[in-house]
Amino acid sequence: MRESMLGRLREADRLRRLGSAAMAERGRARLAAQVAYARANSPFYRRLYRGLPDRVTDPALLPVTGKKALMAEFDDWVTDRSVTWSAAQEFVADPGSAGRPFAGRYTLITTSGTTGAPGIFVVDQRALAVNVALASRMRGSWLGAAGLAGAVARGGRMALVVATGGHFLVAAGSERLFANPVTRRLVRVFSAHASMAELVAGLNGFRPAIVIGYASVLSLLAREQREERLHIDPVLVETAGEAVAPGERERMAAAFGARIRDTYGATECPFLTDGCAHGWYHVNSDWAVLEPVDADHRPVAPGELSHTVLVSNLANRIQPILRYDLGDSVLQRPDACPCGDPRPAFRVRGRVANSLTFLAPGGETVEIPSMVLNTLIDRVPGVGLFQAEQTGPMALRIRLTCAAGADAEEVWRAVLDGVARALADRGLGGVDLQRAAEPPRQGRGGKFRTAIPFDPAQQGESSHDGKP
Repeated sequence: MRESMLGRLREADRLRRLGSAAMAERGRARLAAQVAYARANSPFYRRLYRGLPDRVTDPALLPVTGKKALMAEFDDWVTDRSVTWSAAQEFVADPGSAGRPFAGRYTLITTSGTTGAPGIFVVDQRALAVNVALASRMRGSWLGAAGLAGAVARGGRMALVVATGGHFLVAAGSERLFANPVTRRLVRVFSAHASMAELVAGLNGFRPAIVIGYASVLSLLAREQREERLHIDPVLVETAGEAVAPGERERMAAAFGARIRDTYGATECPFLTDGCAHGWYHVNSDWAVLEPVDADHRPVAPGELSHTVLVSNLANRIQPILRYDLGDSVLQRPDACPCGDPRPAFRVRGRVANSLTFLAPGGETVEIPSMVLNTLIDRVPGVGLFQAEQTGPMALRIRLTCAAGADAEEVWRAVLDGVARALADRGLGGVDLQRAAEPPRQGRGGKFRTAIPFDPAQQGESSHDGKP
């Protein structure tokens, strides 16, 4: 695995030096190879691609796929006949198996629930190696020689503030990637579900040089740093999972005295882009394809906001992701990015970090990052779609649908107990938790917002007006 990662890193660096044209050309060759592999080893793709040319280098020739259709065809979708939906579900049902090899050699990941629809994804060693190589290249370019020296001088420690207790991307992946004693000392996972006091104490003791986590959680940690309860000196703070709210990047940079960078990816393709200092995402076109399209999946011109975006992961072969509808609306930059990177640059609409703010009995406010609530509910077995809307300073309304065959009452009790416990741990035992009769509702653009903060301007108005 280590040799594979080093080889991928050397190749990624060489292609980066050759320029964006060389990266795009390599991407086209890899797309052709990925399509050929999927055809040969996945019954689903063999049927779907019947009638296509023998060699495909243009993604527009491929039919569009999506999470719902692929999960329904899971056993025929995967390219390893020993991997089955029933085995994957059994593995996911055991939180203690997170990060352990699935089927002897794969990493199993579940989605975080930010779109409201869960999925199970299987990742092979090749894709893990590519992910680490591209992440290393990205962080090296962010930091430069001086920044890397600063990270080494601070001990080279990396803190991952992420969702735990489930098979989520970063936590489960890090269990596989950082399993040896040396990296165990340098990389530590902190649970985003912990109280702020626990997080602050843990980070103060660990003293990381690099901090990676959900934007909403890192924003709260920046406040702890400003108010001098948190005392860390990182050279890099990397946000993930959510877009940074306007102005928050500058506030975080001032609080930590560090570079603030982010990237755009997904469980389906975590290495999709690199973020730049100007807030644009540059596509890793040697290993991924990103296509902004309209509602009919036709290309959208640079400078126009897309209806959705199609993604192709050119590394993972156990479960090929090809022309996959990710559901995000993106905008491609029509001119050259001021950072100097010639690769296509995008911004993403949606997934902006926010928090639910409650009023504790003592009068102080307590913020719960939306991603924490998402991942907490998502890891409950049997949850289908969910939506948590804060309807008052101490009230939370939960809309919920269940997966086929699940006991609705049992699922609701598990969700209620989990949310109540998480709130009580933060001194919010008095929050009124309401079970909604209506299902989760789509917002503009057809996407689900899984966590909706309280809007005091609408207090007293009906929460059933269809405007989540």
